[in-house]
Amino acid sequence: MTSILFIGDVVGGLGRRTLLGLLPELRSELAPTFVVVNGENAAGGLGITPQIARELLDAGVDAITLGNHAYHRREILPYLDEEPRIVRPANYLRRHPGSGVTVVEQDGVRLGVVNLSGTVFLNAARSPFDEVETVLDGLEGKVDHVLVDFHAEATSEKVAMGWYLDGRVTAVLGTHTHVPTADERVLPKGTAYMSDVGMTGPRGGVIGVKKEQAIASLVEQMSHRFETSTDDPWIMGALIRCAPQPLRAESIEGVRRAWNGR
Repeated sequence: MTSILFIGDVVGGLGRRTLLGLLPELRSELAPTFVVVNGENAAGGLGITPQIARELLDAGVDAITLGNHAYHRREILPYLDEEPRIVRPANYLRRHPGSGVTVVEQDGVRLGVVNLSGTVFLNAARSPFDEVETVLDGLEGKVDHVLVDFHAEATSEKVAMGWYLDGRVTAVLGTHTHVPTADERVLPKGTAYMSDVGMTGPRGGVIGVKKEQAIASLVEQMSHRFETSTDDPWIMGALIRCAPQPLRAESIEGVRRAWNGR
């Protein structure tokens, strides 16, 4: 059976070590056909670098998705054109570096990986609902399954996208808010959905930031320098088991596990 292990926002060096430390165990236990990782916070909590992207790909990650911090590290810009396995939101400007969709293949199965940005409380050039139509038209007949990473702030926008794409893609998985939701399910027409798969990194902070700094910023209502927390690292994501027919899921389950290494 084809399956997809999707790992939520990897935060900083500790998040990377957590992913790399637990991935062999998860591969052995879950035997995923594909591993897709959201890496938009992988470099110090903001953005990703070519070196980090290569590290993840060399570890067996099939595709990397990004989000609102996609361009934070300027050195990633040319790499987005060089490496098709890393994608930024498809509904950013078309003249921007990189692409919002890639196709990866394992064991004769072709998976389309799509990255979209929400527009409620986030900035993107075009509606993700309009853009996904263009993307799916381009993938028609070329893939067996499609996974959409919807990097969005508002739960309402994520839920709406799940219903909008039900029956047309294999999975719609939310990222960005770093807190896993308990609403994973297969929608009536066969699309696996989860509003947010969570974060890979320090659960002991405030969505990845040292809790003392985040609390001080909120209490004092003044700007504070934020640093990545080092407390209680976890890997978080979701496992989708695909149905035999194209663009359908049989099941989805949250994946959450503590890492005891450093």
